[in-house]
Amino acid sequence: MSASKIQYFNQLAAKRKKRSLSAYYWNEITVYCNYYSHEDNAVLELGCGSGDLLAGLAGAKKVGIDFSEEAIAWAKEKHKGIDFMVMDVNNINLNQQFDLIIISNLIGFVDDIQLVFEQVKKCCHPNTKVIVQFYNSFWEPVIKIAEAIGLKTKTPTQNWLSTRDINNLLYISGFEVYRNTKRLIFPFYFPLLSALLNKYLAKFPLFRFFSFNIYSFAKPLPDANAPQNEFSTTVVIPARNESGNIENAILRLPKFGKHLEIIFVEGNSTDDTWEKIQEIQKKYAHSHDIKITQQKGKGKADAVREGYKIATGDILMILDADLTVPPEDLPKFYNAIASGKGDFINGTRLVYPMDKEAMRFLNYLGNHFFSWAFTWLLEQRFKDTLCGTKVMFRSDYIKLTKNRKYFGDFDPFGDFDLLFGAHKLNLKIVEVPIRYRERTYGSTNISRFKHGVILLRMCAFASRKCKFI
Repeated sequence: MSASKIQYFNQLAAKRKKRSLSAYYWNEITVYCNYYSHEDNAVLELGCGSGDLLAGLAGAKKVGIDFSEEAIAWAKEKHKGIDFMVMDVNNINLNQQFDLIIISNLIGFVDDIQLVFEQVKKCCHPNTKVIVQFYNSFWEPVIKIAEAIGLKTKTPTQNWLSTRDINNLLYISGFEVYRNTKRLIFPFYFPLLSALLNKYLAKFPLFRFFSFNIYSFAKPLPDANAPQNEFSTTVVIPARNESGNIENAILRLPKFGKHLEIIFVEGNSTDDTWEKIQEIQKKYAHSHDIKITQQKGKGKADAVREGYKIATGDILMILDADLTVPPEDLPKFYNAIASGKGDFINGTRLVYPMDKEAMRFLNYLGNHFFSWAFTWLLEQRFKDTLCGTKVMFRSDYIKLTKNRKYFGDFDPFGDFDLLFGAHKLNLKIVEVPIRYRERTYGSTNISRFKHGVILLRMCAFASRKCKFI
């Protein structure tokens, strides 16, 4: 950082006691970043200034660094219980790693953005998430006019980079970007108008182009040399009226990872599914680690949660007992998450051609609609949201259960509960294509129209909780 910029920010911190005109702008950034911060997170902010953003985030431990001595003195005066340090972002010297790192309104002022990102890498563990917020270059002339007429404090010469430029700098610095988003098209508070423009209209394609702030979400690139067989896995198999598929689930399931635990959860069957599960557990006790239980409630979501309660594996998987997702494909899911390519692995049935009777036409159309809706809602690409096979680390699932209070118990199927929860945890979601097979035993438990209406209601609910925030 040049001496002139250091002098500028020291002077700015010395004379600025409160934010008035720009308070709405800064609060919007704080609210959005806090959506992805959680009570047990260790959080670091680079260029923390007065510390207002960091103070507004949830976190068990919070650290803010800034090169301005005046800014750090101001932050320490305003916010107790946060570690504020005078430190140059070009030479970060912290002997700790963080779960979430925020870089807000900073990269426009640094001389070497790549160097800063490389310094950030030193503070990361494999699952650290980095949020970089920067100005949309479309607004450069407007910003300069606002500074000229006194609506905005004048600043030193800035870098005005595109989203592609920032994403590339993150990549060559050792990060992968998994989400980009744009927010805020009117950076001032005006009753009703600000909410209409920023909370709603700014989320739609045409208006997004004019957004003021751009965010890049990144995580460290996976280590290609990291061992992939170090994790144990639990495969939960919910089963209702699936007697004829129980033994095939065992026979067709490959061994992978350090250890494989299988949990059958029987749910209110009217056939002999529960008796068959007990029989299979005894028959294969010498070769497989099989646990069995019966759900007390109803629905797949309840069955999966019952299975996850007794799961001991590092990685949790769901395999539907109808076996339309081939058990032979589960190692693909394991490899994707164990290698660090994603934090949450979602199966997709809509890439390869599927068996003729595997999915009815209206279901096919519905799945395409929900994939489009989720891509827009969660700002990560989705091809298929309703594939039964979903995979995540048990440690992340425990965090997800703590966050259920945010969404509530709204999903009887479990697919949306896990996807929304993964989004709230700021997990990188990737999809693994599978060939969807026709049932060989029993009939589907899905009602196209009744359950379709429920899914639509859940999408509307999610838009309020995930999108229009």
